[in-house]
Amino acid sequence: MNHIADLFIGGQWTPGATGGRFPVIDPATGGLIASFAIADESDCDAAVEAAAKAFPLWAATAPRERGEILRRAFEILTEEKEQLAETIVLENGKSYADALGEAGYAIEFFRWFAEEAVRVRGDFRLSPSGDKHIVVTHQPIGVSLLVTPWNFPAAMATRKIAPALAAGCTVILKPARETPLTAAYVVDALRRAGVPDGVVNLVTPVPTGPAIARMLHHPDVRKVSFTGSTEVGRILLHEAADNVVSASMELGGNAPFVILPGTDLKMAVEGALIAKMRNGGSACTAANRFYVHSSLAAEFTEQMAAELSSWSVGPGMDRGNQLGALVSVQERDKVADLVSAAVADGATMVTGGTSSEHGAFYAPTVLAGVSHHSPITQTEIFGPVTSIIEYDDVDDAVRMANDTIYGLIAYVYGETAQALAVAQRIDAGMVAVNRAVLSDPAAPFGGMKQSGLGREGSSEGILEFLEEKYIGIDL
Repeated sequence: MNHIADLFIGGQWTPGATGGRFPVIDPATGGLIASFAIADESDCDAAVEAAAKAFPLWAATAPRERGEILRRAFEILTEEKEQLAETIVLENGKSYADALGEAGYAIEFFRWFAEEAVRVRGDFRLSPSGDKHIVVTHQPIGVSLLVTPWNFPAAMATRKIAPALAAGCTVILKPARETPLTAAYVVDALRRAGVPDGVVNLVTPVPTGPAIARMLHHPDVRKVSFTGSTEVGRILLHEAADNVVSASMELGGNAPFVILPGTDLKMAVEGALIAKMRNGGSACTAANRFYVHSSLAAEFTEQMAAELSSWSVGPGMDRGNQLGALVSVQERDKVADLVSAAVADGATMVTGGTSSEHGAFYAPTVLAGVSHHSPITQTEIFGPVTSIIEYDDVDDAVRMANDTIYGLIAYVYGETAQALAVAQRIDAGMVAVNRAVLSDPAAPFGGMKQSGLGREGSSEGILEFLEEKYIGIDL
């Protein structure tokens, strides 16, 4: 399979000013997939300048025309969905089924925002005093820096690029160093769809931090949209403050999965397997802490362990495997350390808990008797580990669910009325009631507390890239 492994600046693929390259590794084998171009300061400056030069014409382009380009990108990637999925598997390690699911989800953002491009609303009304008419309109915010993670390399890119382009902004995409090939694939699809030169740019600086800080201090950059850890998000907010750059932040999560008394256990187990194991647990939306009523805890634990112990683990390119590799050996070892600390803290290993000798594989793991205060419940695991905490009182379950700095997503299973009442008490930007998948391009995605600022997807997603303008006029 051929992979584009260069920067994309001003409509041209380029090896960068220095010609330096970094390795892209297959986490399933440890083998080299490609050597990707390193962007230095001059490359990042060139990308910002190309975006700034292209911005006036792109902002003036009719919304319908912008939408049609996004629609063509949707059609191109729909035809090539399997190839996109294979690229994701090779550099990310996830199972093919997860990669194909991500590819389909990612592509939908181009279709959704192709339609939203022509539906930005304004306002026209007489002021209460009658002295003027109030006109409210929107205009693109400007050059936008998009910083995306490795766990959903296609979806996190399209979820930002699509609304930015629909709004009339130009962008610089900075993907994770672990997964640049997927980002390049998406950018090339946009190039083939007819995006004008300079509207979309791709840079991969090494080291990353100073280059992002430099771009955030460039006077032409007016927006940063970041998906990643809360720790890095805090740093970027500090950097954005100097030039008062508008910031959207989709940060870490620590999702509780609350199983209420009287829950249909079969339904809860089926949901838990998806909410926990989708993407191998490497998702900010992954269920992280399972609060199970004591009347159901033993049976839930037994059924989860029985199911997960039968899962096939191996390279994602083998389509029969249900669980692929983590993105790196370092990430695998981080998960292993969290499990070891939980066991040392009194948790019981029911199944799993083993690392592979070769490749970044970690067995599906179930821990019972986990303490609410264990390090594994305070940290975003980002791996295939189910941590089960028993409770007796629903109020205690809600208190423990909210006992975190994070508030991205939560899951509640139980009788509908009771589950909905509990959902309303949980501090999270999104709550899934009796279902395991919540993400949808048509729904607003985002969190409370230190899980982020702003929303992606839905009609709110395009507003993140628009400035609201009020004009008063005497008619």
